[in-house]
Amino acid sequence: MYNSAALGLIETFGLVFVLEAADAMCKSADVELIGYENVASGYISVLVSGDVGACKTAVENGVKAVEDMGAEVYSSVVIASPHPDLEKIIARYSLENLLP
Repeated sequence: MYNSAALGLIETFGLVFVLEAADAMCKSADVELIGYENVASGYISVLVSGDVGACKTAVENGVKAVEDMGAEVYSSVVIASPHPDLEKIIARYSLENLLP
């Protein structure tokens, strides 16, 4: 179970771009990579957690990294104080459940 004040998410098209976003997010702020999801037809979302300021910084830098590569970010969001029930969704996409 994650335990943080905020969640940060970015969705883009393609594994290369989402890896670039995740790398930039983790390097630019004190966030934890929670997981990812191959949404559909190549759209991939990546999720981090941390305090609100760190998640905002991470998402901003992740978006910039994708845009600097010439790709488009389809959506991004920071959720401050996420409701505990979101854990039901987050748990499904956590790295522990996705990796063998």
